Amino acid sequence: MKHLIFTALIAFAVLSAYAQAEKATTADKLTEKRIVEASCGSCNFGMKGGCFLAVKIDGKSYPVDGFSLHDFGDPHVHNGMCNKVRKAEVSGEVVKGRFKAKHFVVLPEEQPEEE
Repeated sequence: MKHLIFTALIAFAVLSAYAQAEKATTADKLTEKRIVEASCGSCNFGMKGGCFLAVKIDGKSYPVDGFSLHDFGDPHVHNGMCNKVRKAEVSGEVVKGRFKAKHFVVLPEEQPEEE
């Protein structure tokens, strides 16, 4: 009888642990290309550290792995990533608070229409 109760308690504990697992959000895996904000995490997204490429997905900022600020030109020119938030087309996944980019293209800046 003791073994039956012990086995039931272990089974309950294991099932409870699996029930607590976090579900993946849309930010966790971006298998489809998606348009997000991209910029220097330190200069424009208020993240700690030196200058580094970051994206903002669903209102949350993530450092980017796989690409750097310098892949998209000088980040310190007037329209560079340290001075401006740009739009980018990305795909990849969030792993341990970092965006592992598989695809990353900074989109051209929209030009204001002349009247």
